[in-house]
Formats: sequence, structure tokens, C-alpha cells
Amino acid sequence: VQLQASGGGLAQAGGSLRLSCVASGIIVSTHAMNWYRQGPGKQRDMVARITSGGSASYADSVKGRFTISRDNAKNTVLLQMNSLKPEDTAVYYCNTQQDSLNYWGQGTLVTVSS
Repeated sequence: VQLQASGGGLAQAGGSLRLSCVASGIIVSTHAMNWYRQGPGKQRDMVARITSGGSASYADSVKGRFTISRDNAKNTVLLQMNSLKPEDTAVYYCNTQQDSLNYWGQGTLVTVSS
């Protein structure tokens, strides 16, 4: 299983970014897929999750601003991030589990300036 995350960069507060996670070795529509983030000096926390059935859930800190979705044709998971805040600055990781194993993408850095 390989997860390739991209789409990070520099954004101003109030701006938007869209992260992509291209998966190989699994079919994203049959697995729960997650986005985590790790800010400077902080632990890695889950930001958003989409189940195999398509149900989405979010951390309280991003509810109403972030949207997780899938593009099944491209075997990709997306994270649309709107109304960005400086506290959203972090490395964002794509994650899934298969056969009790945890798989992580390489991370993509999001920096939000005030």
C-alpha cells in the first residue's frame, strides 16, 4: 500500500487549499481513509475521516471549514480546506488501515500566514 499526498503550500488566513492523496495497493472506496495533521511541537491528530460507506466525520476544530471526499475514478482522497487559520499550519498526512496495519503517506506541509 502506498499513499502519495500533495497539495500543501502557503496560504493566507481565510484562504483555501485542496489536498490530494493518491492510493495504490488499496481501493479507497472500500476502506476508511483519514487525514491527520501534526503541528509544530504537537502530536499527530485526526482531522477528517471518510468511511467505506461514504460517511464523513471531522475534528471539532475544522468542522464547517474542511471537507473530505473521494474521487473513486482516480482512487484518490481529497481534503478541501477553506477559511484557513494560522493554527491550521501543520504537516498533513493521509492514512488508512488494512489487515491491522497502519499506512501513512509522506505528508504535505500546509503553512497559513496571518
